[in-house]
Amino acid sequence: MSEAPSEWLEAGADPFRESLLGAGEDLPERVAGCAEPVRDEPAFDPERIARLADAVRLPEGVRFGHPLLERVVRVGLAHVEATFVGDHPRYGTGNYANAQHDGFPPVIIAAVDALTLWGDAARAEALLAYWLENFVREDGTLDYYGPSLSEHGMLLTTGARLLERGGSAGWLGRHRAALARVAGRLVDLARRDGPVALLHGSPEADEADRRARYFHNNAWVVRGLGDWAGVLAGRLGRREEAKALRVTAGQLRLVLLDAIHACWPADPADWWLTPAVEPLEDLGAERPRGRVTAGRFGSYTNYRYWPELLSSGVLPRAWAERIVRARLTGGGQFCGATRFLDRLDDWPLAEHLDGLWRLGRRDDYRLCLWGHVFYHQGRGHLTAYEQVTLPPGRKVAEYCLPCQLVAVRAARRLV
Repeated sequence: MSEAPSEWLEAGADPFRESLLGAGEDLPERVAGCAEPVRDEPAFDPERIARLADAVRLPEGVRFGHPLLERVVRVGLAHVEATFVGDHPRYGTGNYANAQHDGFPPVIIAAVDALTLWGDAARAEALLAYWLENFVREDGTLDYYGPSLSEHGMLLTTGARLLERGGSAGWLGRHRAALARVAGRLVDLARRDGPVALLHGSPEADEADRRARYFHNNAWVVRGLGDWAGVLAGRLGRREEAKALRVTAGQLRLVLLDAIHACWPADPADWWLTPAVEPLEDLGAERPRGRVTAGRFGSYTNYRYWPELLSSGVLPRAWAERIVRARLTGGGQFCGATRFLDRLDDWPLAEHLDGLWRLGRRDDYRLCLWGHVFYHQGRGHLTAYEQVTLPPGRKVAEYCLPCQLVAVRAARRLV
């Protein structure tokens, strides 16, 4: 098998972006012509996926601008049913089907978002109910070996999204206690020493030993508490509780923005935007050299910490734009897909896409969506692996559901 050109591996800028921006209706075809597609085995029997995809009921009046986009959505939603075992979550296939991965919060976060965006609130209710009953402990911690604090906030937003998109009052009455425990724990952590302070914790499962005051974690605590406050006030009439949560979230946001201002470089052209307050040497890390994806810590920053900080919506516009520029100038992207070391890893790409949409960067949004479809999903069967090589694309890590649902979630804004 041939290898990706060395200039792609070492590039600071996306080698195809400038030629593709503003491409218009022929963007999918032009993206597909940039390089060789991903070729590897499907995660599930294609005939089974086809049957499930054909049975998906999409909202009335939906019109897709490209026939492949509808197939991506149908196949992606079919993978929810293929991956879950009844209502029990699975992260993916192969090693990712092991029980230790079942409680990974991004699985339920992505599944509920995708299902509710495409009109299936009933299935989302069932899946989220099961998850809350089985993976939220009495003290508000999550039954998973390395949950990030950002995932706690995202769970609160996931509950709010479900209710905004058709979730019932009965569902809320039965399951609000679990979400309230999560919110209560976050408030306790923020006020552990009295005045509101940045939360210290794990940034994500694989890097759980690098605990620190991460910006993306705190940003999603702010967002999650604010969204849960909206549920308390709007659906439950608990306005005083909601006010108290909003006060905590607002104070935490101010502390967070002060910390970012103190830590990020004054030079707007400097693409290294550190993800935490602590000095890198305290985390056993160092500043990436040459490109952000040259090492492990920078790669995690590029593929997850920056996107989640961006998607939280708590940053001023100028700071959100800095994250996008850092990805584009620091070697963080290839034909719209997310770079990680010498490969692509797109399962958190939905967070970056959310940020692009908020910023009105529609051309970049569409490029990232189609780059994901052609260079992160298998040709023909459309299986989305957790990691793939740069073109010619082959699987590096097994199929996982959050990656499969990236394009499903992103496509809803375009139809």
